[in-house]
This record gives sequence, C-alpha cells and structure tokens, in this order.
Amino acid sequence: MSETMQAAVLHAPGDIRVEQVPVPEPGPGEALVRVAACGVCGSDIPRMLHAGVAYHFPIICGHEFSGHVVRLGDRLAATGRVREGDLVTVPPLIPCHACAPCSQGHFSLCKNYGYFGSRRDGAYAQYVTVPEENLMVLPAGLDPRAAAMLDPAAIALHALWRTKMRGGHRVAVVGAGPIGLFAVQWARIAGAAEVLVIELNEQKAAMATEAGATHTATSARAAAEVAGEGYDVVVESAGVPATVDQAVALAARHGEAVFIGIPHEPVVLPESTFASFLRREVTLHGAWNSFSAPFPGQEWREAARSLASGDLAWKFMITHELGLDALPGTMASLGDRSIFSSKVLFLPNEE
Repeated sequence: MSETMQAAVLHAPGDIRVEQVPVPEPGPGEALVRVAACGVCGSDIPRMLHAGVAYHFPIICGHEFSGHVVRLGDRLAATGRVREGDLVTVPPLIPCHACAPCSQGHFSLCKNYGYFGSRRDGAYAQYVTVPEENLMVLPAGLDPRAAAMLDPAAIALHALWRTKMRGGHRVAVVGAGPIGLFAVQWARIAGAAEVLVIELNEQKAAMATEAGATHTATSARAAAEVAGEGYDVVVESAGVPATVDQAVALAARHGEAVFIGIPHEPVVLPESTFASFLRREVTLHGAWNSFSAPFPGQEWREAARSLASGDLAWKFMITHELGLDALPGTMASLGDRSIFSSKVLFLPNEE
C-alpha cells in the first residue's frame, strides 16, 4: 500500500482540493477501510460550499460510505470480530457513551458525539480509519453501492418509527430525495393503503412512482386535490420552509407529521396552518439521525436486511457514479442546481 492516498480535502467553505495526503494509521481498536463508495448527503452541500457545520479545517468530508477492511489494529485483530476483506458499512455517528441519552440507548441524541465528515475525517478519500463499534459487517455478496446507502435508508425508517404508522394508513412524503424514496418503500412495506409524494421536480416525482408511490403531485394545489381529509402520517424530508408548512397542513385529524429535512432559513407557520394544527390535534415529531440500542440500532439492521434481500430498491436512485477528481466541480453544480441529481456516489478507488 502506498503511503499516500487521494482525498478531497475541504480547506475552507468552497475551497475543496483533491490532493495527496498520508494514509491514516488505524489505532489499536480501529480498522483501516478501503472506501468502495461514498454518497453525497444533502448536508454535505452547505457544509462544503458555505459556512456549514464543519468543526475544523482542513477536513475530509463524506459520511455515507462502505468499504473493505484492509488492516486491523492490534486490539481489534485479537477479537476476531472483524477480518481483513470484510465488506462494511459505517454508521457515521460515534457516541460518547457517557451522557444521559447514551446511557438510555438514545444514541441519536448523544450530547458529545463524534461524526465522520464533520468532526473527524470522512470518506471522500481512498482510505479511512474506523473504530470497532462503527464497523457493521455485511454479507460479502451485497453490492458496496447499496451498502453506502444504508444511512439514508436507516434515517427514513427511524423517522417512521417515531410515528404510530400501521397498515391501512394514508401516508404522504414531502420531497423525493433518497430519504424520501426510502420512506415511500418503508411505508409500503408496512402496509400503507396509499402513499402520496409531493415533489416539484418531475424527474424525481417519476422516481417516487418507481419507489412505490400510489400518487404524486408536483404542486401544492395538486397535493390538495387528492388530500381529502388529510394523511395519517406525513414525512417531511425536504427541509424547506414552504414544505414544512405543507407537511403540517396535510395531516389529518389526530394525524402525525415527522420532520427529517434540515432548514437553512427561518420556518414560519402561517396562521391558517397553525390553526389547523391545533384544531385537528396533530402531533409533530422531530427525527434526528437514525440510531438506537444496541448501537447502531435496529433501524440499521433492518435496513441492511432489506437491502440484502431486495425488499428495498436502490439502483434507480443513483444518477452519478464519479471519481474523486470530479468532486469539487460536482459539489459546485449541486450547490447551484445546474445538474439533476438524486444520489451521487463517489467511488474513490475506481480506475
């Protein structure tokens, strides 16, 4: 193995350089992972292009990834739990195990967590070191690209599990990015009677149909026409003030709305929406990350099982498979929305 590797290093917001950096050395309880695929999360775009949440510079971003174990630290090697050559996915949160939420098994709510790609180096690189707890060994036959999509699949499931969704319910999903598309599939697997997807982009709306949506709407008016008395469960995955308002307004009497999307500007509910929320006794849920006990959580184990079995479809979401050299330009294009994308995967070790 060479002593250096290629990585896309963020030196400051908007200053992304693909350069040679030292291959990291795994600590005693860590593994060195050769990255197979790393997906772009919506949070990466503001983090890398604007004053997003990166906790130090320079840093290597990227937290939705899979790879193969190539070297084990001494203590990890002695356990026999992980072997060289294993295909792994990496839950990106590193819990502190010391705060009150961690002691209760609520790892998504950890007060002092580490995180790949924002608090420590991530996987827009050829290699990354990973603590034992974050190595989730997967069946060797699983496509590494599917393994890299476990994070959005688990996030969607975690959000739905925040609600009381059950078979026969009407479900609406606002936003048809990968999390929204996985939410559609989880809802159908759980027996939802119908699933409406609201998505302004017609290409993404078509993807929602492929994911199993029974109805799609590309405008608020079209959504209102099919909403009737509202939806038992509404999943908001876009994180835009207008879609937050729409998600609350779409909930039925005693319905629930769960919010995954992260807004980057103030969210104000109009008086009419707030009055409807009160009068319908709607329950609003926040959903943060995807983790539970035992770490990383049943969300991750169920997502891995469903991807491996084929119950969750994923290939249709991938719009780009690129090398690291393309990362700076691709991020800029994603930021100004000059390209259509659903799931962008970087394959750092592809020739």
